[in-house]
Amino acid sequence: MQKAALIVGAGSGISASFARALAESGYTVALASRSSGRRAGEIAAQLKLECDASDPESVARMFSRLDGNFPPLDVVLYNPSYRTRGALTELDPADVRRSLEVTAFGAFLVGQAAAKRMLARGGGCILFTGASASIKGYARSAPFAMGKFALRGLAQSMARELAPQNIHVAHFVIDGAVRAVGSSEPSDQPDAQLDPDAIAQTYLHVVRQARSAWTWEVELRPWTERF
Repeated sequence: MQKAALIVGAGSGISASFARALAESGYTVALASRSSGRRAGEIAAQLKLECDASDPESVARMFSRLDGNFPPLDVVLYNPSYRTRGALTELDPADVRRSLEVTAFGAFLVGQAAAKRMLARGGGCILFTGASASIKGYARSAPFAMGKFALRGLAQSMARELAPQNIHVAHFVIDGAVRAVGSSEPSDQPDAQLDPDAIAQTYLHVVRQARSAWTWEVELRPWTERF
């Protein structure tokens, strides 16, 4: 049977690397992003979709299209986030709301829709990309921490609820900067950035875990990162 995966928040970093890893492992891959300019364009995905993950109607349309044009999903990765920085007293409430909508509410919408379909078919795997802000708040970065804390809580709740029903839910704490496509490491700071291809291999390992030894959370950081 054909294995299928959906990546929401497709771009040139982690999502592109994971899409390649999935394709190389025999998955049919669908990519979704808010605008075509942010898609992982170098990936020969079988289906490319536009979706505002924070909009319930947009998410519903995306899954409706998948239902009619794509194999049943084995794997879903939620990768979007929206970051706004600034002093607490100077933050724009609209930006804060957007950060929460994209990072947390969108994860709920996609996770809920994916879970409904996986429950109907008897199993699946739902992954969420978190950050060091998922477990510790930084100065001048309250909105990002708020969203990522909420995302982690969602993932943990889903993991406990859905694991007995054969749906593996996992959250990834990405602690450090992810190397940009086409860039090289600073000669004076080797291994200071996370390699997106290495991150993707860890995601794929979690997807392949036996049910008797599932993990709900993995922390990934370069050895140079303090924690």
